[in-house]
Amino acid sequence: MVDVKEVPADLLLNKLASEFKEKNVEIPDWVNYLKDGIGKERAWVQDDWYYTRLASIMRKVYLNTNIGISRLSQEYGSRQDRGTKRYHPVQGSRFIIRNILQSLEALGYLKKDTRTGRSLTPAGQSMLDKAAKEVMKSLAEKDKVFEKYL
Repeated sequence: MVDVKEVPADLLLNKLASEFKEKNVEIPDWVNYLKDGIGKERAWVQDDWYYTRLASIMRKVYLNTNIGISRLSQEYGSRQDRGTKRYHPVQGSRFIIRNILQSLEALGYLKKDTRTGRSLTPAGQSMLDKAAKEVMKSLAEKDKVFEKYL
């Protein structure tokens, strides 16, 4: 059985993002005008960044079960440009993370617990496992070293 931890993250995120595109996950209108956090100067350049962030948050919830919005905003934080002053970390946008978590809950991939945070449902777990298996199969076709993971 292939685990999500064994698959390269960039390939898995691309696979999950393409699956979200195929399912026509609704993207809010305001997405094109927002920055990712207070530490960023500009909005996103990529058109499909929302799908990639959906996949990334789903993977992070898989790796860190029962994770909340504030912890995820720290994960997606950056450095604030303070000129010549010292480095100061800032959190990512909790509004975007909250909206993505709510859309994943509406799709049935996450469930919310009032005490412990959010965790994956069996549907979300199976989606991630299937995507990881497909990515590992494609890697095994290219390089025989990865066959031991299948």
